[in-house]
Amino acid sequence: MSTPDPDPSAHQHGNPGQPRRHWLQMAAVAGVAGAAAAAGLGWQQRQAAQAPSGPPWSERFPTPDGGELVMASMRGRPLVLNFWATWCPPCIKELPDLDRFHREWSPKGWEVVGLAVDNLRAVKEFLQRQPLGFPVGMAGLEGSALSRQLGNGQGALPFTAVFDTRGVVIQRKLGQTSYDELKGWAKGL
Repeated sequence: MSTPDPDPSAHQHGNPGQPRRHWLQMAAVAGVAGAAAAAGLGWQQRQAAQAPSGPPWSERFPTPDGGELVMASMRGRPLVLNFWATWCPPCIKELPDLDRFHREWSPKGWEVVGLAVDNLRAVKEFLQRQPLGFPVGMAGLEGSALSRQLGNGQGALPFTAVFDTRGVVIQRKLGQTSYDELKGWAKGL
């Protein structure tokens, strides 16, 4: 008993290769559609990975004056996030440059936040001697873990991460930064 031809019209013109060509065309269309779907899924996954959620956006830090620094309030603006401590000489040396950057670039929409990987008493005493115009949060020892999540594999200080308006890290710097370096990063955004 013979099986019925799935496409009898393909043989009407005497072209026995037509069913195979039709199958190959359909396979090519399916392959292109599959590749497009995979590319779209990859794009969605990259966007989800870059979305401003998780560290540091989900974090809240006490401030030296008894308030609270809510990182989610910084979303949508470019941000310089600096990890520092009073016992770190390069940290202390770069703070005036961070403060200058804050004064000159905050009118352009930039935020600067300092996270002190230190104890409250030492930070309060330091800020009485050298006030800063940008917000300071008390990250304590947990600040080292957060800086590691942001790309500071060594957990050393100072460490600076720069975020674009989407909340994606665009620059990382382990070690002392400068006003000119910060300005260069800002102009590159």
